[in-house]
Amino acid sequence: MSDFKPKSELVRVLVERGYMHQCTALDALDARAASGVITAYIGFDATASSLHVGNMMQIMMLRRLQQTGHKPIVVMGGGTTKVGDPSGKDASRQMLTVDAIAANMASIRKAFDAYLSFGDGATDAITVDNAEWLDQLGYLQFLRDYGAHFTLNRMLTFDSVRLRLEREQPLTFLEFNYMLMQATDFLELHRRYGCALQLGGSDQWGNIVNGVELIRRVEGVEAFGFTSPLVTTSSGVKMGKTAQGAVWLNADMRSPYDYWQFWRNTEDADVGRFLKLFTDLPLDEIARLEALQGAEINEAKKVLANETTVLLHGRAAAEAAAEAARSAFEDGKVSGDLPTVEVPRAQIEAGVQLAALVVDAGLAVSRSDARRLAQGGGLRLNDNAEPDAQRTVTLADLGPDGVIKLAAGKKKIVLVKPV
Repeated sequence: MSDFKPKSELVRVLVERGYMHQCTALDALDARAASGVITAYIGFDATASSLHVGNMMQIMMLRRLQQTGHKPIVVMGGGTTKVGDPSGKDASRQMLTVDAIAANMASIRKAFDAYLSFGDGATDAITVDNAEWLDQLGYLQFLRDYGAHFTLNRMLTFDSVRLRLEREQPLTFLEFNYMLMQATDFLELHRRYGCALQLGGSDQWGNIVNGVELIRRVEGVEAFGFTSPLVTTSSGVKMGKTAQGAVWLNADMRSPYDYWQFWRNTEDADVGRFLKLFTDLPLDEIARLEALQGAEINEAKKVLANETTVLLHGRAAAEAAAEAARSAFEDGKVSGDLPTVEVPRAQIEAGVQLAALVVDAGLAVSRSDARRLAQGGGLRLNDNAEPDAQRTVTLADLGPDGVIKLAAGKKKIVLVKPV
């Protein structure tokens, strides 16, 4: 890769900013992208009502694709969600009803408007649902048209299957068919829209290669697959995983303030990499920011938090989140933009253990975790260090704004509001 000099802006950007992991034919893809508009897709199964930060790598690759003059297709997995992708999982996916899948797709779709421009132009993004063709396939037709192009020998070597079997976890025949369905998606998108490239995470490599090979065998033309690396933090944690669960993209599932705080809490060693992957800042500005040392790196983290939140929620929400954080942490003030948890007033009136309140506020995963936080000096009640997580909190602890202010460490604040 050190000697590779991309001819196309698309491949140059993907390589320079850190999206490159594997590609089926990098030189050929580069030449194709340099010669004209290339259409590419990523599929998103509708297993929840929101995507999360773990999906951001794929969303940003589609954004880079469009920014460099190419056409993105967002494929909603109305069909594949009914089966379930076994990649990287030890258990079968919970089966959802058709109505639940439709509701999830409608909710997920909204997040893409923040990152892509949709329309009828040559490089405008489009959204399609793979149920349009997968639901129409009869089983015998599917076997006759596509089954002969896949061998069990090859399928058993792909990580999504091999690792599951090595861990002696059950893999249903339903899930085993997922890679065939994904390959069929690529072929159908090629036929309908001239799609020549599938993008995805590294766990999708086997599925993507199957689609590339199916198009070559059935249509006799070259298609391409490109995967991004699995994103983990410097401490080895999978991107987007927190003690409180997934970092959702939809504002009704995670507030702009909490989203801003997630990025503000990035580990020092990850700031430069995340600025490249998840913001539109120029590389020279990123180089300046990641070179900051000591306490100054916090300024780079604020830039990361601002830029990522602007992309998803807009500038007004990002500025409000930044100001709420500044007021809360630097001035000790209460802001309406801080995350708020409502609890029954009667519960506070009767008295509630602080540890239980801390868990309810999402600042600890258990009461014992809350006690350790307090004993370590990391728990604050109304801006005062509180070493005793077993103390009782009552209405007497309400501040002048009628709320109780809880903080874990220097970065997490939640308001508890009796209702």
